[in-house]
Amino acid sequence: MFVAGPDTRAHLAPIEVGTRLVGVRFVPGVASDILGVPLDELRDQRVPLDVLWGHEAHDLADRMANDDRPERVLVSTVRDRITEPPDPATRAIVHRVERATGRGLVARLADEVGMSSRHLQRRCLTVFGYGAKTLHEVLRFQRALQLARAGGPLAHVAATVGYADQAHLARVSRRLAGAPVSELFKP
Repeated sequence: MFVAGPDTRAHLAPIEVGTRLVGVRFVPGVASDILGVPLDELRDQRVPLDVLWGHEAHDLADRMANDDRPERVLVSTVRDRITEPPDPATRAIVHRVERATGRGLVARLADEVGMSSRHLQRRCLTVFGYGAKTLHEVLRFQRALQLARAGGPLAHVAATVGYADQAHLARVSRRLAGAPVSELFKP
């Protein structure tokens, strides 16, 4: 069992046919509290869960191995580690970053959430694993993938989410996903 830290580039892993994978994908801003570590310490890494959770990771692995629905065990364990609601400032950052466009993103965002640019940068590194500009890029790409999965033409998707053009979307896709965006939706 391992934790895939926040990625700033593609991490491709060969998976044999028939391999069953079970995982949890966190919404932006909550993983740091659940995992118990600032996410910038995990950026672009794969870290064994026992490094973060110690014996609890071994107990979880045993429970998952002995259950016919290991995903249920994993989700239950993660839920049990949630001790308080997500930080409202973190949610505000995500909400504003998802909708941000144009130049001066960090300064505008810091002003909107009532933080200095430097404090915003530190907060983003801790709870997202990277700064506001990279968070914006990742969230924008995820939105582009959602629109493309819904069947939107790639040129329209690129324009809708704020890429300069379809080629810009393609470059980001190669860097973040390791493949052209058109390849991500082949049957």
